[in-house]
Amino acid sequence: MTINKKRRQLITLAAGGAALGVAAKVGGFNLLGSALAATETGTAAPKRGGTLVISWGGLEPQSLYVPGGGGSAPFQTSTKILERLLKLDEQLVFQPALAEEVTPAADFKSYTIRLRKNVSWHDGKPFTADDVVFNAIEHWKAISAGIALKALEKAEAIDPHTVKLTFSVPVPAFFLKSTLAGQYQLVLPKHLYQGQPIITNPLNNRPVGTGPWKYGNWVRGSYVEYQRNEKYWGACQPYLNKLIVRWWGDAASRTAALETGELQVGYSNPVPARDVDRLVKSGNIVLDTRGYENSAWTVTIEFNQRREQVKRREVRQAILHAIDRDFILNTIYFGRGKPAISPIFSSNSLFFTPDVPTYAFDPDKAKQLLDSAGLTEKDGKRFTVNLLAAAWFEENAKLGQYLKQALEDVGIAVNLDAVDRATALKRIYSDYNFDIAISNFTAPIEPVPTVTQFFTSDGIVKGGAFRNATGYQSAEMDKLVAAMTVETDEAKRKELVHQFARLASTDVPIVPLIEMQSYTLARKNVRNVTTDANVQGTALNDIWLAE
Repeated sequence: MTINKKRRQLITLAAGGAALGVAAKVGGFNLLGSALAATETGTAAPKRGGTLVISWGGLEPQSLYVPGGGGSAPFQTSTKILERLLKLDEQLVFQPALAEEVTPAADFKSYTIRLRKNVSWHDGKPFTADDVVFNAIEHWKAISAGIALKALEKAEAIDPHTVKLTFSVPVPAFFLKSTLAGQYQLVLPKHLYQGQPIITNPLNNRPVGTGPWKYGNWVRGSYVEYQRNEKYWGACQPYLNKLIVRWWGDAASRTAALETGELQVGYSNPVPARDVDRLVKSGNIVLDTRGYENSAWTVTIEFNQRREQVKRREVRQAILHAIDRDFILNTIYFGRGKPAISPIFSSNSLFFTPDVPTYAFDPDKAKQLLDSAGLTEKDGKRFTVNLLAAAWFEENAKLGQYLKQALEDVGIAVNLDAVDRATALKRIYSDYNFDIAISNFTAPIEPVPTVTQFFTSDGIVKGGAFRNATGYQSAEMDKLVAAMTVETDEAKRKELVHQFARLASTDVPIVPLIEMQSYTLARKNVRNVTTDANVQGTALNDIWLAE
């Protein structure tokens, strides 16, 4: 069967029978515009009361809070209860959260953190500097921040609302602030976690935090309910009485729920791209592409360095030439995104460079490279790989079918296995049971450690989700990333990131294929849907419902 015939079959599969081109091709992430009606308040004062139901384009988390990782699902559920010291707004400006100021010393080897006063944990205990000291040493440095806080030598409480962090080397200000505002640096209550295991603590399923929402009830397989924190430090917030995060097992159900109003806000591509235009044209639902500046999504393929064939760099590079990224974008993602160039995405205005090795779609070149590597065809195939598709997004499963066809066209036999979230997490990040895996990650503006930990030796953490599952190790890469963590000159640090991108794009152990366009869909009466650069991690303290 020719590749063109196979493509026509996949087009029908991906589009659900619709013709290619239902949505206009989008060259960038902002061409669809923003649905300001869903996010601007105008001159109207926020209305109090009501219940909001939200969801996202994925499934239920394994725990409401997963220390050090776990992906977007637990990040969404935990950040309504647990807070960070800082947050990054949609203008890429750091804003105070539990910390009001973070100030470096002249040598950048220490930082003074001034904390917000009159903040209480949900059980009534006061939030103090002791909580931050505990988290800095026992939680962030030990578990969640990885290399980002490797140089942290000491955390001390100067007074009840001031903390000093001391480092063995200079630490760039943007880097540290990004870490403190990062996805995994949530603040846990010392009085409940001290002396107890953090990763396996039962409190992770019913967190106690300082945030605008308190844990209410978790009905497994359906929803988690949050109650309003009447003593929240934000004046008069939250505005809603109740918040519910609900999960639907398939995208069609989320689409129907948005249409009926059963679901009011869906984050991170809650429905397939093919349904977006129809929903917006109904007049009841609005589209917003903002709020993903610090959480840009990609779909990736990962090559297991423990497996005989794909551990060879020349084989990985050959495979990349067999993949038509434009076809993937236009067929599976309906043009909503762009082909990825490197693990530093083109949307990253601070650190992106196009000056990296790229792999144009060229099946003949792929065959030549495989022949040169001594992997000639025998009985119609060169070798066999086990391809695992993490099917938490339906697009991943469809991508698996395309990659199977594309690799078979260059003589690589493929055993394809599309699995659910729990199975995928175990097989990719715990058992390392794959040759090639299809997965996803979100990239913040600051590449260390969220992006770099896919490539560094210390990112290899058995059981640690969305880290270095490939087993790739490079002394040169480790040295580059280590230098990125201590360089305080912004221009020099930017060049180090560019070197990282070039090396990652040469060795290609994990490869972003598509920079997915992320979008939020909301009912027209929802206000303040987007107020920071990572909407899945917003606390929703200022969201409200108009008439």
